[in-house]
Amino acid sequence: MNTNIAPARAGLIYGLGAYLIWGLLPAFFKLLHAVSPGEIVGQRVLWSLLFIAGLVALRRSLPALRRALANPRVIGFLAISAMLIGVNWLIYVWAVINGHVLAASLGYFLNPLINVALGMIFLKERLGRVQMASVVLAAIGVAILALGASEGLWISLGLAFTFGFYGLVRKIAPVEALEGLAIETLILAPFALGWLLWLGQGDGLVFGETTSLSLLLAFGGVLTAVPLLLFAAAARRMPYAELGLLQYVAPTLQFLLAVIAYGEPMTQAHVICFAFIWTGLAIYAAGNVAELRRGRRAAAV
Repeated sequence: MNTNIAPARAGLIYGLGAYLIWGLLPAFFKLLHAVSPGEIVGQRVLWSLLFIAGLVALRRSLPALRRALANPRVIGFLAISAMLIGVNWLIYVWAVINGHVLAASLGYFLNPLINVALGMIFLKERLGRVQMASVVLAAIGVAILALGASEGLWISLGLAFTFGFYGLVRKIAPVEALEGLAIETLILAPFALGWLLWLGQGDGLVFGETTSLSLLLAFGGVLTAVPLLLFAAAARRMPYAELGLLQYVAPTLQFLLAVIAYGEPMTQAHVICFAFIWTGLAIYAAGNVAELRRGRRAAAV
């Protein structure tokens, strides 16, 4: 019994840390409003790679990284996850820069319920009545939003599905968090470098113009790598459905920033959609808490 408690507790801490950082990211990206989303993502990739290389050296993980690089199965999984997270970053940064934080928060409110469906389809996790009810309520909410306020819906669905599949791939990929993220950034780095070099040929590259913006762009690499490392570590230590409980932290913070700090308008369709999704999440959370308590009682016996 004790061998399972420590990993679960560590997974909880890692996951909570990741979602707190992600929840506050819009405030950071708003500081970069003068930078194009493509450059922000490109800089994130390259500075993340530099930061991760330092971590690999510090933790003496180079042998493990070499073994992962020599495994075609690992490379195949991580090529897919790299593509998914790259698209996710582009959508998210574009949404924040262009004043769609509310739509972004909706995507991450949907994400836990997407995880439930993916866990059932691909991991053969059992979908109980409570989880099924949650997914159905979320689907109704999205349908209402699609009919009443479809602008920005592609942002919500794009973020929910790209990150849902990213988490699924990282869960089943036979590689640890640090080595996996290092390979993902290695895969993305040539594309990021090529894009930045292309921007540099004209007047599109902002990095280097001012010290403050340059430092912010560089720091974006740390803010990119750290929560992904925490998330990947949590995903390997917790059941995928349980990890969804923590995901409410990030979109809640994003939602509050959108409505209170940035004054983004909420239409009636938004209100109804969020009501359905929050109801589904509440039912899902209550069901998971009850299931966790039953599991702990059984383990104690």
